[in-house]
Amino acid sequence: MKLSSSSLLLALLVGAVPAFADVTITSPLPNSILGTPFVVTATASPCSSQPVSSIGYSVDAGPTTTVKAASLNVQVTTSVGSHTLHVKSWGNKGAACTTSVPITVSNTVPAPLFTDVIVSQPTSALKVVSPFAVVASGTQCKSQTITAIGFSLDNASTTTVVNGASLNALASSPTGTHTLHVKSWGNSGSSCVNDVTITVVPSPASTVPSPAIVVNDIHSLTNWVAEIDTATGATNTTYGNTNLTATPTLSGTTRQFVTTTTNNGGVRYHVGFGADTAAQNFLYDGWFYIPSGSTTISNLEFDMNQVVPNGQTVIYGFQCDSWSKTWDYTANLGTALVPNDAWLHSQAACNVQAWTPNTWHHVQISYARDSNGNVTYQSVWLDNVEQDLNITVFSSFSLGWSPTLLTNFQVDGMGTATLTNTVYMDKVTVYRW
Repeated sequence: MKLSSSSLLLALLVGAVPAFADVTITSPLPNSILGTPFVVTATASPCSSQPVSSIGYSVDAGPTTTVKAASLNVQVTTSVGSHTLHVKSWGNKGAACTTSVPITVSNTVPAPLFTDVIVSQPTSALKVVSPFAVVASGTQCKSQTITAIGFSLDNASTTTVVNGASLNALASSPTGTHTLHVKSWGNSGSSCVNDVTITVVPSPASTVPSPAIVVNDIHSLTNWVAEIDTATGATNTTYGNTNLTATPTLSGTTRQFVTTTTNNGGVRYHVGFGADTAAQNFLYDGWFYIPSGSTTISNLEFDMNQVVPNGQTVIYGFQCDSWSKTWDYTANLGTALVPNDAWLHSQAACNVQAWTPNTWHHVQISYARDSNGNVTYQSVWLDNVEQDLNITVFSSFSLGWSPTLLTNFQVDGMGTATLTNTVYMDKVTVYRW
């Protein structure tokens, strides 16, 4: 679902803070005398309170080299003499931040040894659920070609090692703070280590209290309905179909959604799974699979609606937004009787376009409500990586509905042309208490 103009205005007003540069250059230090090529390492924190979408560098007034990451580790070649190195970062909504250092390049200083191993998962300071993915790759360890790569945790005596220069494995660990050591070895005996500090947290499902009511396999219910979401600008050239299928699957039965859109339109699929006006706490838990041919999805929406004791409907709206590259949530900016439903961006990062295709992705969302129609969006987990939101907004509507619990799953297209995308859903569970 697209962000409404009113919510966009609110986001702009709330987010209208001065830009600040939070790019930390660890190498080279200011006024260093360097050989060439020299190594540039840097990290970027949120830029003007926006999650970092890319980082890059330039020398003097030269062209900028960018990478879609929040850290930089590259070799840079430039001419002998005095220069200014600019390291830049960009937020996911367009903010730009820069840190610059003066350097001098000399042909009498030897070039430093270079290691370019990047640990893309997990990143430092993340909260993760065990088992968690360890993804890393590189080409050089102290200027030697990498022939093996692996990892260990804390002071473990064993290291998981694979031949080659890339790693994609699962690591298991008890809860608590740990140091992940990602190790690589060069073809002439060099060894390198990248350390990442992580916090392993319990699975959200394991913290659900025992009296909670659990509804499993919501994806397999047979009364799912598809309808155009006209708020996205969809017309009658946008439509969707859903059915059960046997592959790909985790449980043996998977729900398939085939969505055709034009003009960035969207199709909302929904199903009722009971009625409970009393429950105030929820955990949404599901698995989603995007095949390699479905490359034009802008948003995936995971909603729940609940009619509460006063007859109003509380909407728990949540989506992964590829336009803003954030997790978004809904709020009623008006009143229950005169509502103004809006999507607002959180600071938690999400981009459907970056989800690995042909892979099952685990989405978990926790939220709660009070008796006045306020919803607190607590945390979201994607593939066992936790991001905390703790955002409270009013989200109650007088819709005249009978008591119900209903979940929506929406697929929005990205582009004006006629596009067809397929998404699979499995093992959808809602906990409530």
